[in-house]
Amino acid sequence: MPSQLVCRPERDLPVALLTITGTLDRVTGDALGAAVRRSLAMQPVKLLLDVTRLRIADPLALRTLGSVVCQTAEFPAVPIVICGADPATRRVLTATPDCADLEMAPDCTRALVEADAQPREPGLRVRLRPVPEACRQVRQLVSQACTAWQRHDVTSTAALVATELVANVVRHAHTTMEFTLALRDGRLIVAVRDGSRRMPRTLDPTVTDAGGRGLRLVRDLTDAWGVLPVTDGKVVWTQLITGAAV
Repeated sequence: MPSQLVCRPERDLPVALLTITGTLDRVTGDALGAAVRRSLAMQPVKLLLDVTRLRIADPLALRTLGSVVCQTAEFPAVPIVICGADPATRRVLTATPDCADLEMAPDCTRALVEADAQPREPGLRVRLRPVPEACRQVRQLVSQACTAWQRHDVTSTAALVATELVANVVRHAHTTMEFTLALRDGRLIVAVRDGSRRMPRTLDPTVTDAGGRGLRLVRDLTDAWGVLPVTDGKVVWTQLITGAAV
């Protein structure tokens, strides 16, 4: 009988909780990876994985979880907490190199209460239609937010980067998008999630080419950038290191 793994998102924001039930092996490992990426793409402040009813049939399947953790080390910089692991599961997790640094909590209910009580850094999240007007809207939002958060050192760069990310969705993805701007540990996160699974590419256009410079500009202006694929699209993200509020 084929193994089965059920990953059920109990909540997404501000703290995400994903309940994992069933058997983890090489067949179901990909499902775990997809579920974790989906929760991380929402950009919660913390992700709790309730593994109380998880059985690890093949420790090698944990490489999938480890690869997700590595992929998201920079974005969305969301701490992942393993809740309710029995002693055997805990031993397997700590023995897996990419999972060894994951935070452990004995009880998911208590971990959720503690996570909810932690102070929040500022951020905003809006949905935009794939129309040219969205570029002007997001540019204005970023300028207002950076002013309110006293991050004048990155205002113009962040506004330009946000405009390019939104413009790419308007030109290529043609789907409704979710724009996110957040401060995390001295970094300004600019991210756009759309409903297209087509991965963006940086081009090196010649002087006579009409386009193709957007993502190269994003790459050159930011301290880090990347793409987080999810089953229903992707998140294109960037980071700008910002100084203290001025």
